[in-house]
Amino acid sequence: MTAGLLLLGGLAATAGQAPTAADALPGRGITVQPLKSSLAEEAFQTLLVSRALERLGYTVQPMKDLEPATEHLAIANGDATFMASHWNQLHADFYRNSGGDERLVRKGVYSEGAVQGFLIDRKTAESHHITSIAQLRDPEIAKLFDTDGDGKADLTGCNPGWGCELAIEKHLGDLQLRGSVTHRQGSYPALMADTIARFREGKPVLYYTWTPYWVSAVLRPGADVVWLQVPSSAEGGADKGSVTRLPNGRDYGFRADREQIVANRAFVEQNPAAGRLFEVMALPIADINAQNLRMSQGAHTQADVERHVDGWIRAHQALFDGWIGEALAATPRGIGG
Repeated sequence: MTAGLLLLGGLAATAGQAPTAADALPGRGITVQPLKSSLAEEAFQTLLVSRALERLGYTVQPMKDLEPATEHLAIANGDATFMASHWNQLHADFYRNSGGDERLVRKGVYSEGAVQGFLIDRKTAESHHITSIAQLRDPEIAKLFDTDGDGKADLTGCNPGWGCELAIEKHLGDLQLRGSVTHRQGSYPALMADTIARFREGKPVLYYTWTPYWVSAVLRPGADVVWLQVPSSAEGGADKGSVTRLPNGRDYGFRADREQIVANRAFVEQNPAAGRLFEVMALPIADINAQNLRMSQGAHTQADVERHVDGWIRAHQALFDGWIGEALAATPRGIGG
């Protein structure tokens, strides 16, 4: 068990004292507006960035919720400062359509190893020899996952506006699955709660998910559930023209991704300390999953998330202070003005 996991039991701590006088910090007098999506679990990684900015002297406003496409636009237009949950591949169109590198910055990797795809329960996979989502074209296979009696498989999918719903819809169309699979959308946490309840009742489940997120800590890939392969993207997957096949030869239809901090370019150019901070911060995906699991278990209030963030900082104080040091060194005046 890592130190990051241990602290999530509720260890409260402060972020430590600022290394220099407040009036010498590069963020003094500058207000920052963070954004996150409607997904509550994104608060953890977003608030961690806010804590670091506060250490640099910035005044950080409470985070606001917008869906990803609108988040990118708001940041590009200067109506907000940053988001901490940009998926490099999944949100590429949002980034490009909001002005790309001319108006936005996305340097560094905040969280490496983000993955996504389709899963079913292991019991059904093994008893019916299901390894690929394309097998759901068979009505007999599809109806195993029927939850409403219409004979079609019900796939717990992705909220409109998140970006992943477009990839899922393209998979369903390209693989000729629309006649046998229903893409269930709405409140993803509520839909997954129903999916998990079905699993615990011993019923077959079919769903889309991603990491970092808490679902895979409850429905464990390889133990409780298995990933479904997707026919090669060259044959019409959601990432057509890209390589989604993994080194082990398996193909789950989505490229491995990474999460980044995206910020307004004008802000970064005027605030090199913040820009450097956004570039060097890196949060282990396992720590995000662990905190998200705590939220799913009831520790989901603002106070809970703040406690989790401050506890993470306490357990990784040297790392956190290193980020601050690199950011301060990037200011034209150097550390301490």
